[in-house]
Amino acid sequence: MENTGISQKSKPSYLLGLLCLIPLVGAFVGFGLLLYGLLKYKDKWLSMIGAFGIVFSIIVYGSFFYAGKNAPIFRHSFAEISQTELNSLVKNIEFYKLEHGQYPDSLVQIQREDKSAFIHDAIQLNLGQKNTYYNYKKLGEKYLLFSSGEDGIPNTKDDLFPQIIIKDSTKIGLIISR
Repeated sequence: MENTGISQKSKPSYLLGLLCLIPLVGAFVGFGLLLYGLLKYKDKWLSMIGAFGIVFSIIVYGSFFYAGKNAPIFRHSFAEISQTELNSLVKNIEFYKLEHGQYPDSLVQIQREDKSAFIHDAIQLNLGQKNTYYNYKKLGEKYLLFSSGEDGIPNTKDDLFPQIIIKDSTKIGLIISR
């Protein structure tokens, strides 16, 4: 092998840019490629591939966030979660009455007794509302319980109410509204 006295400059591997297509990982790889392109290799294409990896991850995760907030299928999923939690919360409220002889004044009392009780409405949490509690009002020996629904406004047509089968409505205090 002959030495000509000219040193071979190493070339960056542009194929690493394919890792930028993996969301989240792509942002870190992109950041690394951007730095290598700017500082080590002084290669504008490697820098551009790195910047693309960062931007691609931001777009992918931004799309997931946007879809989670606005796509009807995701909003419907949060409504299903809220419906299940409402049905379960009726059991928690009735058990509270069995233990204490009266219904709780607020849902916070339920959660103090049972840390696993869901008193925050999944729909309202997804919407970013300030008040995320389910609507609960004790009315003497009865109570009203519902979710404000997708519009976040109580007492509108999209409100969700517990859907439970009651064989003898005199045994529980839930006021059935629909």
